[in-house]
Amino acid sequence: MSPDGPDDSRTPALLMAEPDEELAEQAMARFSAAGVSVIACLDGAEALLQVGAQHPGAVLLGAPLPVVNAADVTRLINRLSPVPVIVGAGPDGTKEATAALAAGAVAFVARPYRIEEILPLLTAGLTPDDKAASTLVVGDIELDPVGFHVYVRGRSLQLPVREFMLLRYLMENVNRLVSRPELTQVLWGTKSLDSNTLTVHVRRVRQRLREGAGSCCTIDAIRGMGYRLECRPSDSVKPPLSSSRPAATA
Repeated sequence: MSPDGPDDSRTPALLMAEPDEELAEQAMARFSAAGVSVIACLDGAEALLQVGAQHPGAVLLGAPLPVVNAADVTRLINRLSPVPVIVGAGPDGTKEATAALAAGAVAFVARPYRIEEILPLLTAGLTPDDKAASTLVVGDIELDPVGFHVYVRGRSLQLPVREFMLLRYLMENVNRLVSRPELTQVLWGTKSLDSNTLTVHVRRVRQRLREGAGSCCTIDAIRGMGYRLECRPSDSVKPPLSSSRPAATA
């Protein structure tokens, strides 16, 4: 693929390695509309070549990434030409995205991409040192959108990608009624999704929070309208028997 925009000689603000050509074209159009210069490629090997040739300000890797996977690309970029790496994945790329985060990627985003979620990362010049500032805390839930971690009362809670993004969005809008169309647009990029799909995801997150982790927070369903995350006083919930959250170091 060629650089986006009329002036091909400019340095791209973002290098995007996305194996789905249709998804890449859609993302490039939206980035361009937002004033972001983009160069795109289809696999990890080409991404490494373009990083060396183009010196982008940031890299977005779609997982799973062919030829050279996202974790290896991230590792090599950090070693040879350090720039912030963002990894995007759907359910089929979770394992690779997690490995990329461990290799040094500074943020995880959902795929298909929400441009409004990626733009703040680019304009902020996100680095690994910014992780703590991005942590969300609601009730007894702590969510790290950069490291892709969730803790409930200090205990780690493992969530699949869509459930993680669902919880994150509800935490960002705590105590606000979020409509079903809004949620499906955020999570799947469409408002015409089969209604049962969202219902199943909400039910699973609710069960993981209350039954699995004993959280003081719950997701209330408002019939015919949407969902709302609410938390009752945490002192009404018994503390966990032990904490699996890594201890803080001085």
